[in-house]
Order: sequence, then structure tokens, then C-alpha cells
Amino acid sequence: MSTRAQTPLSPGASLPWTNSLALLLLRVVVGGVLLAHGAQKIFEYTPAGTAASFEKMGVPAAAFVGPAVGWLELIGGALIVVGLLTRVVAALLAVDMLGALFLVHLKAGLFVAQGGFEFVAVLAAVLLALVLAGPGKLALDAAVMPRMRRSRAAQA
Repeated sequence: MSTRAQTPLSPGASLPWTNSLALLLLRVVVGGVLLAHGAQKIFEYTPAGTAASFEKMGVPAAAFVGPAVGWLELIGGALIVVGLLTRVVAALLAVDMLGALFLVHLKAGLFVAQGGFEFVAVLAAVLLALVLAGPGKLALDAAVMPRMRRSRAAQA
């Protein structure tokens, strides 16, 4: 058995700032990807074009769901990047990705090149991880939520 003290960078050591940094990295990447996909659905394909595409893919209520998904990905992606309302927005976006997985991509197999589900599955997994872990300390939630809790406690 080793008698050496464990340093902060020892294998197995976990520092709060490294966890928050890891969550920031996940938020910026997944939020940026979703923001870009939302912008594509809204500004390039247009809401009407996105709805038509969703209808061709067999998505129920495509006239509503297509534009709603575009706006959710655009605004939700931005909120995930900055870490605001992270758990709620990540949960909504995870439902979006799981819907895409089960309604469109699952039947095409794993690989995205064949229209498969690997991309939406990874996005869903990261979003669910953010729901469970929260945004970390490097997020607007960390700055805003404690103030909101203190404000509610003072009102009670």
C-alpha cells in the first residue's frame, strides 16, 4: 500500500473546478451544435420547409412540430451554451432527440451516413447527463439560481 498523499492531479482525484469545466465543455459543444441545427431549420430551410420535411419523414403534427423543434433547438441551444435553465431545456431537447431517434432514425440503423441514429443518440445522452448533473459552476444558472433561492427564502 502506498503512503504517498494523493495530489489534485492524481488518477481518481476530482476537483470541483474540473467537473464544472467538463460540464462547460459539454454545454458549449452540444449547445452550439443544437443552436446551429435550429438556425438551419429556421433560417435556411424555413419553418414551412422544415414542417414539410418532417411530414415526409412521418413525424406526427409536422406543421406544428417542425417549427417548434427548430425554435427549441435554436433558443435551447443558446441557453445550454450559457447555462441558463439548463436542466429544463436539456430535458426538452433530450425529448426532441429521442423523438428523432424513434420516429425517424432508428429504422435506418446505427450509422449517420445511412440516416441512422448515432448522432441523435449521442446528443440525447449528453443532454440527459446535463439534466442529471446540472450545468456546473461556470453557468448563468449558478449565478442566478442562488439569488432566486435567497429571494424566495426572504419572502417566506
